Amino acid sequence: MARKESEIEVEGRQIKLSNLEKVLYPKAGFTKGQVIDYYVRIAPVLLPHLAGRPLTLKRYPNGVDGMYFYEKNCPKYRPPWMKTARVWSAGNNRFMDYCLVADLPTLVWLGNLADLELHTWLARAPETQRPTVVAFDLDPGAPANIVQCCQVGLWIRAIFEQLGLQSFAKTSGSKGLQVYVPLNTAVTYEQTKPFAKAIARLLEEGHPDRVVSDMKKALRVNKVFVDWSQNDDFKTTVNVYSLRAKEQPTVSTPVTWQEVEQCLAKNDPELLVFTADQVLNRVEKVGDLFAPVLELKQKLPSLDALGNSIPEPASPSRASKALRTKAVASTNSARKSAAGARKRKAQSRPRVKSIKPKWKSR
Repeated sequence: MARKESEIEVEGRQIKLSNLEKVLYPKAGFTKGQVIDYYVRIAPVLLPHLAGRPLTLKRYPNGVDGMYFYEKNCPKYRPPWMKTARVWSAGNNRFMDYCLVADLPTLVWLGNLADLELHTWLARAPETQRPTVVAFDLDPGAPANIVQCCQVGLWIRAIFEQLGLQSFAKTSGSKGLQVYVPLNTAVTYEQTKPFAKAIARLLEEGHPDRVVSDMKKALRVNKVFVDWSQNDDFKTTVNVYSLRAKEQPTVSTPVTWQEVEQCLAKNDPELLVFTADQVLNRVEKVGDLFAPVLELKQKLPSLDALGNSIPEPASPSRASKALRTKAVASTNSARKSAAGARKRKAQSRPRVKSIKPKWKSR
C-alpha cells in the first residue's frame, strides 16, 4: 500500500504526517490521526507537565498489537527546531540527547512517529539530579487490581498527611495507581529514593498480607507492589495525560482522593478506567487536577520523621465529609483554572486544521 503523506502547519512549523488512517488500536478502531488529535486537544494541560523533562519514546509503528521499541536518544532526523537535553550516561559512557517536548509542533511530530506513550523523568533539564516529586507506582499482582491499589494509595496519603504534606493520585492508564508528592524544592534522588523506599518498607511491615516492596514478581501474587525505585535518575514514569498501549486508548488520568475512596468502597476497578475521549471531557469540566504538582512547594521530611507506625485511613463514613470538602476545593480551583485556559484558548489556541482527510496528499 502506498504511503500517504500530508503536510500541515502547526504554530508556524511545517510538519509532514503519514498514514493518518492507520489503525493503531485495532479493537477500538483508533487511528494514528485520532492519536494526534487527542494530543493536540489535551496539549494545553499536558505540555506544562512535559516541559523540561527528558523524554523516552515508546513507539508502536504497527499499533498496540505489534512490536514496540524504546528510544532514549532523540531521532537524528528530528526537525532542526526541536529541543533536546544532553545528559551524561554513566551506563553508556557517553552523552545522550533526549527529546524535550517544549511545544505543540513537537508533540504532533512525535505522534506521527507513533510514540503512543510519553515516559518522562521526575526531574527537569538542566537540573536532572533534582526531582520535583516523590513518586510511588502501585502495581497490583493478580488477582489484585486497582481496587487494592486504592487502599494502599490511601495509606500513603495518610502517612504524608501526618507529615504535613499533600499528595495527588493518578491512574497509570494500565492496571495500577500512582501517587505523587510534589516537592519543587532543592532535593536530590539521594534523598528522595531512600525516603520512598522507607515508606514502602513501612507499609510492607504493617500490611505484609497486602503490600510488597520487593520487585520480584513471584512475591506480588494478590499483593500491591509499591515501586519506590522510580525515584532515580535515568528512570522514567509514564507522564500524566499520556496514552497507554492497551486494547483501548486509555490514559494516565488524574483522579481525586474521593474517586479513589469510591473505587475502594464499591470494589469496582472500572471506576478508574478512562479513555482519551473521557479524559478530554473531564478536563473541560474540572481542568487539570494535577496542576498543583507543578508548583506546590513542600519540604521533604527526614527519615526519622517516619517513625514506626502505619496510620490506618479513616473509614469511608468518617472520612467522607473531609474528602468532600477537599474534593470541592480542588474541583473549584481546577474549574477556575479551566475557565482561564478556555478563555486563553479561544483567543490563541493553536489549531491543526483537521485530523481528517482534508489534508492534501503529496
